[in-house]
Amino acid sequence: MVGFGPADVPPSAAVKFVGAGTAGCFADLLTFPLDTAKVRLQIQGEASAGKESAVRYRGVFGTITTIGLVAGLQRQMSFASVRIGLYDSVKQFYTKGSDHVGIGSRLLAGCTTGAMAVALAQPTDVVKTIAKEEGIRGLWKGTAPNIARNAIVNCTELVTYDYIKETLLKSTPLTDNLPCHFVSAFGAGLCTTVIASPVDVVKTRYMNSPPGHYNSVLKCAAAMMSKEGPRAFYKGFMPSFLRLGSWNVVMFVTYEQLKRAMMAANHNYTTRV
Repeated sequence: MVGFGPADVPPSAAVKFVGAGTAGCFADLLTFPLDTAKVRLQIQGEASAGKESAVRYRGVFGTITTIGLVAGLQRQMSFASVRIGLYDSVKQFYTKGSDHVGIGSRLLAGCTTGAMAVALAQPTDVVKTIAKEEGIRGLWKGTAPNIARNAIVNCTELVTYDYIKETLLKSTPLTDNLPCHFVSAFGAGLCTTVIASPVDVVKTRYMNSPPGHYNSVLKCAAAMMSKEGPRAFYKGFMPSFLRLGSWNVVMFVTYEQLKRAMMAANHNYTTRV
């Protein structure tokens, strides 16, 4: 797949939309056990039925051995398609087509597509992490922290990848191909993990809590701080980094190549017709 070179014609919005969703699904297939392990480690220590839960999970690999692979592809097809596939189009909308793209426009585009993606994918995200006893309303539990979390993640992930890739192309001998994509994606995964982990842990704790356990997201964060200290906000950091780093590398490399493959296929089809 890595043999496709940059297309002469920029990929269309539809190509980016479909390519991002497909690449997100492919990345999820390879990294979902790490994502599930991350969630299990993050909720460890949460009170359950008035009692502190026992420490069941010991590190990344110890956690993975206690879980099975569950379907997350439905979420990725709707989520990644919007937050990643529409990023360039929204960025161009904010810059009004200008060749100069500032950091503000990138951040704004990342926040916008991140929020749009949450609006579509929130129910599938909640089904993945909480019990089913809460009914239809439970599917929208934690929408506010999820929007906050995904705005941060989307901005960090896409803007970092965008900026690192642009810098490498301008300042190094690297070309718009696999090595450049790999370095950019790895850097995006590392930066995203460092910045988003506290929000991610609070979001997971809040969404996993029994009804009425926390009055607000801030109460959840305050309880974590008072009972477990600041280190609680970075629970599951290593599986988060392993997951985000590998997910970003797989997703962005696949996404870049899928865009080129689809544009090449479309070009071959139109020339034959």
